Amino acid sequence: SRMYPQELAQTTQSRVKGLIEIRDCVRTLIEYQTEDFPEEDIKYQQSKLNRLYDDFTKKYGLINSRGNNSAFSNDSSYYLLCSLEILDENGNLARKADMFTKRTIRPKEKITEVDSAIDALLVSISEKARVDIPFMKELCKMDEEQMLKDLEGEIFKIPNEDKYVTADEYLSGNVREKLRIAEQYASNDEKYNINVKYLKEVQPVDLSASEISVRLGSTWIPEDDIKAFIDYLLQPSWNALRNIRVHYMQSTSEWNIEGKNYDKYNVKSYNTYGTNRASAYKIIEDTLNLKDTRIFDYKEDENGKKVAELNKKETAIAQAKQEQIKNAFTEWIWKDPERRERLVKSYNEQFNSIRPREYDGSHISFDGMNPEISLRKHQINAIARILYGGNTLLAHEVGAGKTFEMVAAAMESKRLGLCNKSLFVVPNHIVEQFGQEFLQLYPSANILVTTKKDFETANRKKFCSRIATGDYDAVIISHSQF
Repeated sequence: SRMYPQELAQTTQSRVKGLIEIRDCVRTLIEYQTEDFPEEDIKYQQSKLNRLYDDFTKKYGLINSRGNNSAFSNDSSYYLLCSLEILDENGNLARKADMFTKRTIRPKEKITEVDSAIDALLVSISEKARVDIPFMKELCKMDEEQMLKDLEGEIFKIPNEDKYVTADEYLSGNVREKLRIAEQYASNDEKYNINVKYLKEVQPVDLSASEISVRLGSTWIPEDDIKAFIDYLLQPSWNALRNIRVHYMQSTSEWNIEGKNYDKYNVKSYNTYGTNRASAYKIIEDTLNLKDTRIFDYKEDENGKKVAELNKKETAIAQAKQEQIKNAFTEWIWKDPERRERLVKSYNEQFNSIRPREYDGSHISFDGMNPEISLRKHQINAIARILYGGNTLLAHEVGAGKTFEMVAAAMESKRLGLCNKSLFVVPNHIVEQFGQEFLQLYPSANILVTTKKDFETANRKKFCSRIATGDYDAVIISHSQF
């Protein structure tokens, strides 16, 4: 990229020069805190920052003022400077930021040795976001066999993979399937007995038939059971019994009853559980597909085209029969002991096998975070979920700290090598606020905050190039720009 000289008015030049001085001082102060310089060096730099800021604001007003924004907003560090001012609801200065008087960056503490295997595990998760056996051996100075013995129940080897994971990851998800696999491997290798032992302890309690709600149309009920219900309810003729089949299409999630017309003279089909306009087979098929049965009459309009018209009377009769069939199915499904046992087992296998993972972020170090800000337990655990869970919805109520959760998760993800550059898409009216809160939590972060000008036609390509070529920790844009 090239640098081009800017033609600025004299006052604007003075504003820019003053802001550059403050910016350079802030960056030096950030470096001193990050690298853990002596306290007297940090105090000197803070004193210098106070002097530069006071001199500047006497002449040109707050950094957040319109004039300074106009002069310096194209510089990616402008929002870093804006975060030096804490404003009230009217936009006036409430106080200076903590950076003027306190350490606002937690220096990175490199751990080279620990006393136990469990401490080595915590450091590995914190520094690598995974169980790194060679790294842990180096930290705790133990041989692998002893270390793994000490970590029994804390980490587990995944069968057929040269990989260990933490207990909260392994003992969650589909634990029934994991138990089946572990038992299969344990039959040939006793080291997997520990997996079996702990997986058995976290198996979900089986639900009983009385706790399972089942309706006609539930896709987990086998086709043969639906056919058995039809045979029980309608008692079709011998000929119809041979030709009626029930099919469920996985690709379209549709049920179909083949051979509905083979049982034309069955009173139960056209009277007891059906009508002369809709047989019980048609009503059952509608019910299986979660549709209300409707009866239409067809008439010709003035153009000779057939038009469907709902027959309310016949529809009401058919839907009353539909309710009878639903009730009959509910009473029938659990009657037979063999069927009840088989379906209860099938239901528990398919829908009662998941154990939610519980995330604990107490080991996260949050290098570079403002030490004056303390995250709450639910925020720390939410950050752990973002880092290790794969996908996360932060469904907290307003004021619960979602912004800091997202910011800290992004910075930790970059530190751990899980991502390179985070993109935040936020509502249009809080873009600047989000940028300022980002820098309150991580004063040393290098972020790029968009403005309306950045996505004007003439500037769009230039701005996208800045995103691509800049070593930013995060880029913040609005919904409309995204």
